Order: sequence, then C-alpha cells, then structure tokens
Amino acid sequence: MIKTDILIIGAGPVGLFTVFEAGLMKLKCHLIDALPEAGGQLIEIYPKKPIYDIPGYPAVLAGELVENLMEQAAPFKPGFTLGERAETIDKQPDGQFLVTTQLGVEHLAPVVIIAGGLGSFEPRKPQLENLSDFENKGVYYMVKQPEDFLGKKLLISGGGDSALDWAIYFAEKENTSVTLVHRSDRFRAHKDSVEKAFELQETGRMNVITHGEVSALEGQNNLESVTIQQKEQPDQKVTVDCWLPLFGLSPKLGPIGNWGLAIDKNALVVDNTFDYQTNVPGIFAVGDVNTYPGKLKLILCGFHEATLAVQTAYKIINPDKHFTLKYTTVRGIQGF
Repeated sequence: MIKTDILIIGAGPVGLFTVFEAGLMKLKCHLIDALPEAGGQLIEIYPKKPIYDIPGYPAVLAGELVENLMEQAAPFKPGFTLGERAETIDKQPDGQFLVTTQLGVEHLAPVVIIAGGLGSFEPRKPQLENLSDFENKGVYYMVKQPEDFLGKKLLISGGGDSALDWAIYFAEKENTSVTLVHRSDRFRAHKDSVEKAFELQETGRMNVITHGEVSALEGQNNLESVTIQQKEQPDQKVTVDCWLPLFGLSPKLGPIGNWGLAIDKNALVVDNTFDYQTNVPGIFAVGDVNTYPGKLKLILCGFHEATLAVQTAYKIINPDKHFTLKYTTVRGIQGF
C-alpha cells in the first residue's frame, strides 16, 4: 500500500503544480494517471503545440511546459503510479481515503485532489463506414509529432482552434500542402486564426473549403484520396497523404463519476468561494475537471485552484498546527 499526505488523481500540468504548492507546505504527494507518462493531454495530444497564456512565457511548447513543471516539482520527490486508472475510493474508519487502481494497487491518504483534466477522453470521429480501415494509415485524430506530416498533402477538417492552429502551422511550412474543410462558414476558433487562414488562402499557401465535409475515403493499404461533399457544388475527389479530422474530444469522467461526487455536465461541482472542495469533505477537484459559476477552463485557473486547495488540505492533515505561507523569493525552495 502506498501512503502519502495528498493523493493527486491526474498527472497533468495542474496535478504537477499541486505537488509544488504542497511541497512548500511540507506535504508529500503521490500521483495516479492512466497515461504512461506525466503531462496529461499536453504530452498525449499536442506536445509540440505552443501555449500562449502562461504568465512569464510569451509562448511555450506544451511539452516544454511539462518538463519545467516536472523540474519544479522534483525537489519535493513526488511518487507516481502511471499507466493505471483510479478505479474505486473508500473512506476508512479513521477518515482517510483508500483509492485502488484497476490493477489492484492501493493508495491511502487523508486528502484526495482530483486534477484529472477532462477525464478520460476519446476523439470525436466522423461517421464513415470504412474509417477504421485507415486509422493510423492516413487518418489521424491528433498531432503528436508535427515533423511526421511535413512535406505531405494534408486535409484538415474542423472549425475549432485545434483545426485552425494546425492548418496554419503546416501551411507556413515549405513543401506542405494544406486543405482546410469546415461544414459551415462560421468558425469556433479565435477570430485572428480565422483571418490568418483566409490570408494564407489568398497567398496560395492554404485551400479553405466551407460548407463541405468528407463523405468517402479510398485507398489500398493506406489512405490515398477523399471525396468532399460541398453545399451546392459537385463532389470533388482530392488526393491526400493524411486526413486529420480534428473535431475535438469527447470527455468522460470514467470511474470518478461513480464516487458519489456532485456532477454537473460531466464535471465535478466544487465550492469556488473558498477552496474548490467537492461535496465530500477531504476530496477536492481542480483544473478542467471541476465546474462552478464563472469557470474558465484554462491551465492558469487550475494553478490558482490548486494553490487554494492545498491550503485547506494542510489544515485537514495538520489540524493542530498553524502554517504561515512565506514568499519563495525570501526563503527559496530549499527553505521549505
């Protein structure tokens, strides 16, 4: 059995920052994550994608941010159970929580902080009969290694930020052909990205097709062409090397949804007036997994939520002690 002060469900950016904040209060942390490595969606989905809203970083690659968070947490020696899903939770007679993974590994802690991001997730897939024949053979639902797509004929479907961001990224690379297809002429992506996409079309770097969608896939062993069905236009067959249907992710809480926690629209309801605690005392939820009035799903907000949750966690773990937070600029990390 693994024993710790705070058990963190989710080793994404918010979970990793929780380790740092807890470490400043001399609390030990252990993290559980179903993914085989720390970093959450930043590592699993878009490690090479730049992030622009982290304070102090005009731009930072998702993978680089994870590396920095790991380095920041390292002095406090967190433990990890990776590649395993937190399956059940049971409150013990002494008030502690026993969390067991699907492989039977038991974890015991007086405080649980759920930082599971969007939970388990699956890409939203288009409804095409032979889609599975070409998955990982020309059809990809995420971009892990951008260099694998350079110099190829790419078709990207979607109207959100991910679709626009990657279309622009690849269109600006030499010898890479990009066609962006969206079923509407209204995009959900940021206005600047939409304007940039049409600017690239005007210069011949990108082909933007609106009111269209992929209706058929063809190829022998790998994807070779797609048929695009467009409103009030004849169908067109396009030769491609890769098709990226970037329609977002379908989030699921997974087993956490069975833990007796208050849920609203697939997110955990928390008290945002104080410490982001759930309806079960001692269990907190921070980051994209939680919800409350005015919630913003930003990494920055998750960092703030984790900081306040740890303050209450300290009081639960040390009810007879008083802790005064000191500035790291005064004491440094080693002073904690």
